[in-house]
Amino acid sequence: MNSLTVIGNYISPYVRKVLVCLELKGLAYEIDPITPFVGDDRFTALNPLRRVPILIDGELVLNDSSVICQYLEDKYPTMSIYPVDIADRARARWLEEYADTHLANLLIWRLFYQLGIKRYVFREATDEAIVAKAREVDIPAALDYLEGFLPAEGYLYGELSIADISVASYFRTASFVRYAIDAARWPRAAAFVSRVLALAPFQTLARYEDAMLRLPLGEQRGVLAQMGAPLTAESMGSDVARHGVGRSD
Repeated sequence: MNSLTVIGNYISPYVRKVLVCLELKGLAYEIDPITPFVGDDRFTALNPLRRVPILIDGELVLNDSSVICQYLEDKYPTMSIYPVDIADRARARWLEEYADTHLANLLIWRLFYQLGIKRYVFREATDEAIVAKAREVDIPAALDYLEGFLPAEGYLYGELSIADISVASYFRTASFVRYAIDAARWPRAAAFVSRVLALAPFQTLARYEDAMLRLPLGEQRGVLAQMGAPLTAESMGSDVARHGVGRSD
C-alpha cells in the first residue's frame, strides 16, 4: 500500500485531527510539517486558500480536515471513527463542525494565534483586548455548553469517535499558550479533554508537538527528522512568512 502524504504542521488542531485518524486506523503516512503561513507556490497550487491539512493519496488531493477524515473512513473503515447509530453519527458530525468553527475561532484565532503566531511568526503585537474577551467571556460560554453533555466517563457516543477527537484537539493547541480548563468550574470538560488526550495516538503526536514548541520554523523540520518523524523527502515550506487566507481547516 502506498504511503499517504499529509501537508500541515503537527501543532495545528486540524492537522492533529487527521493524524489521529490515521494513527487509529494504523495507516502509514508521511508528513510535510509546514505551517500555512510559509507554504510555497506548490502549496498554493494544491490549495489556493493556503490552508492545512492537505492529504495526497496517489493522484488524489484533498483539502479540509472533515473531508479528509470522511474519505479515510470510507476507504479504510477499520477502525471506525464515526458512530454506528445514525442519530449519534449526525450528532458527532455536528460536534466536529462546532469544534472546527466555533472552538477554532475562540481557542485558535483569538488565543493561540494572538499569543503564539502573531508574536513568534510575524513579530506583531498581541491584541490583548481580543485575548481578554476570549478568556473571560467567549471560552467560558463554550465550556458551559460542553459541560452540559460531555460524559463523566468514557466518550460521547460509546466508542471513541470524530466528536471526541475534534473537541480535544482544540484544547490541546490552546494549552501551548498556557490555557487550561478550570476543573473546579467545568469538571466534566476538564476530565473529558484529559481522558482523550491521554490516548496513545495523541501521546504519539505529543512527542513531536512538544519538541517543536518555541522553535523557529526553520529549525523544526531538522529536529523532527532527528526524532524519527515520518517526514516527506522534500518540503513545500519557504523562508518567508506571509499573511493571507492562512487559516487551517
